[in-house]
Amino acid sequence: MDLDSLTQAMYEFVKSKGWLEENTPKQQTRRNLAISLVLEATEVLEHFQWGEEAERPDELADELADVMLFLLQLAALSEIDLGKAVMDKLQKNYARDWTVDSL
Repeated sequence: MDLDSLTQAMYEFVKSKGWLEENTPKQQTRRNLAISLVLEATEVLEHFQWGEEAERPDELADELADVMLFLLQLAALSEIDLGKAVMDKLQKNYARDWTVDSL
């Protein structure tokens, strides 16, 4: 599935919950989405807190999906083409010197 389809599916879900309404307690602001993104990322980290492998891969998949959903929301609200941003960043990374001394 492509990013546009995922973004549209995310938007439809958020809209169906009423989270785009002005008086919702779950305002979809860039700040709130950035906070939620980090909180979900820490839930991914919990799966590796005491070992190298996730004990419950299905739960890890859920957390990774949550991270992606918040990332898609934040990118859409910020009017960032996430696919282009990723490709641009990869180009920068190809040109980067990754030796230990340059970090």
